[in-house]
Amino acid sequence: MALQNTLKALADPIRREILNMLKKGRMSAGEISSNFEVTDASISRHLSVLKDADLIRDTREGKFIFYDLNASVLEEIMLWITDLKGE
Repeated sequence: MALQNTLKALADPIRREILNMLKKGRMSAGEISSNFEVTDASISRHLSVLKDADLIRDTREGKFIFYDLNASVLEEIMLWITDLKGE
């Protein structure tokens, strides 16, 4: 089920862009949201899907929540794809 959740999370272009942004370092939900022309609620849902797939982690600091990339899950996907290709 973890692989299915990960692939579902990666299927959406907004979620992929969020991951690209987070590879540069951690960001608050507000910083992430300011890069998109969708509602804050929509970004919150995208972040929730990424978190459920274990692609990102969140840390609360006061009234802010910061998100950062969990690269280990991406490495597992890359290994799976490489094995699938037979390389």
